[in-house]
Amino acid sequence: RFFEPGMFAQIAARRALETDLRRGIAQGEFQLFYQPVVNIEDNRIVGLEGLLRWQHPDRGTISPAEFIPVAEETGLIVPLGEWVIRQACADAAAWPNEVKIAVNLSPAQFRNHNLAQVVISALAASAVAPSRLELEITEEILLGHSRENLAVLEQLRKLGIQIVMDDFGIGYSSLNYLRLFPFDKIKIDRSFVNDLSNGNDLSLAIVQAVT
Repeated sequence: RFFEPGMFAQIAARRALETDLRRGIAQGEFQLFYQPVVNIEDNRIVGLEGLLRWQHPDRGTISPAEFIPVAEETGLIVPLGEWVIRQACADAAAWPNEVKIAVNLSPAQFRNHNLAQVVISALAASAVAPSRLELEITEEILLGHSRENLAVLEQLRKLGIQIVMDDFGIGYSSLNYLRLFPFDKIKIDRSFVNDLSNGNDLSLAIVQAVT
């Protein structure tokens, strides 16, 4: 394997991003923006989904596609994810009670073994009802049918929190995941939903099978 200058540049850029990420978490450079969830039957906002954004002091807004993988690899996604849960619950406390708040969970947050306590603490501090909180997970969390992860999900669901399967239909998708856990909602990947308007019968059949 031969050395190429581009390899060193990539390593240096990643190392710099990790350093900035640690500083950004410590100095509160992250923000939550909210995407509305609308009931199309009456055009009413029924929920808001938290979207994490990083306002870098020198680079401006950095895309989650760039910093989330580094946060995952380094374990920084755990304190970052905890902040997201606390901030989302705090923000939701000022909203109407019928509006729900949704946040994404990372597989690394399950490996940290204190996820349930973090969620419980955030709800208690904000006085937000557990039924208003939706936690979105990906299929990766269920890969290998992890008993520990399923136990955490069961614990959270028993509190009244809703558990949502996100981006179903990509990666290692399997209908068997829907048998492993009684999800409150399933978010079907946009690649299938977009095809519905084009009259794709196969996508329609898959969506009908899932729902």
